[in-house]
Amino acid sequence: MEFETKAIHEGQKPDPQTGAVIVPIYLTSTYQQEAIGQHKGYEYSRTGNPTRQALEDALAALENGKFGLAFASGLAATTTILSLLKTGDHIIAGDDLYGGTYRLLEKVVKNWGVTTTYVDIDQINDFETAIQPNTKLIWIETPTNPLLKIIDIAALAKLAHAHNLILVVDNTFASPYFQQPLNLGADIVVHSTTKYLGGHSDIIGGAVVTSNEELYQQLKFYQNAIGAVPSPFDSWLVLRGIKTLAVRMREHEKNALFLAKFLEQHPKVERIYYPGLPSHEQYHLAKSQMSGFGGMISLELKGGFDEVEKFASRLQLFVLAESLGGVESLLCYPAKMTHGSLPEKERLKRGIKDNLVRLSVGIEHYLDLQADLENSLVKISVKLLGHFSPSS
Repeated sequence: MEFETKAIHEGQKPDPQTGAVIVPIYLTSTYQQEAIGQHKGYEYSRTGNPTRQALEDALAALENGKFGLAFASGLAATTTILSLLKTGDHIIAGDDLYGGTYRLLEKVVKNWGVTTTYVDIDQINDFETAIQPNTKLIWIETPTNPLLKIIDIAALAKLAHAHNLILVVDNTFASPYFQQPLNLGADIVVHSTTKYLGGHSDIIGGAVVTSNEELYQQLKFYQNAIGAVPSPFDSWLVLRGIKTLAVRMREHEKNALFLAKFLEQHPKVERIYYPGLPSHEQYHLAKSQMSGFGGMISLELKGGFDEVEKFASRLQLFVLAESLGGVESLLCYPAKMTHGSLPEKERLKRGIKDNLVRLSVGIEHYLDLQADLENSLVKISVKLLGHFSPSS
């Protein structure tokens, strides 16, 4: 079955009781039992809910996995995965990753007695060098947030399994439409369903998918024990978003590629990060493990924070806001927003400069988005060989 068909039908069969084509929202906390210890598959909605189950089945299908789990947020999903670890364990993580994940690892998980080593995302050998006797898990994003680096998932999976390690891939930026890490050897895939899977900036949610039944049973236990599950209504909203994921992702990518080519040539852009450009260092790797390049662009403006502030303040269509993956275009300033939890020295060391902005390219008309960016770029002044006036 092709992806578009899965997105509409998997986990979303008509309701057997009424024939309703759309999965009902089961707004119930508890369920009648026929006798003590005898129920119809559901007993309490933290443990299981029919609407959430439909979402979990759909998520598993989209990632070509066997088991899906839904959570109240992406960080709830991340926390549940990290609950597999115990005091004295060690994690290896890529050095370019979401600031909330870094905060969780450094401010919460470290208190459990679990340590993390961050390695250069561009160097597979550095992951092997970082392995310790107590290493249990490797955590990566690809494409990464916010520098859009690409990691060879298959090579890292081979390394992880040679050392009996769990490989977790955050697939939020690519979405299951453009990348399926389980097919490349990853053990667990994690998503913020807030982003592309939901797609409309109206829910907070997370997901975990795996084909490893032992890992699934452990994660299912922690999902229930920790209890950070989505409401039936939020589950239903993600299900609704999934139905149009394929068509939305194609539009996101079309717009992002057009804008990336435009920005790459702009005299006030110092550097652009987009894996769909041949100039990207991992362009060929991205082509080999992804079916598309996604809707995220990061760029460094010539100048510093003052220029970024002027640029952001003049945008009309790109909304200055946290998050990504919605149908509307957003601009984020990582240094003070998504990655504000990183100490300045650590942030700069990882390449997140004061002139870096991140664009979540929506599905508006690409010419309107280009005009919005151009109108803001031409009004900032920067010193190059000469001086750009506000009208340049």
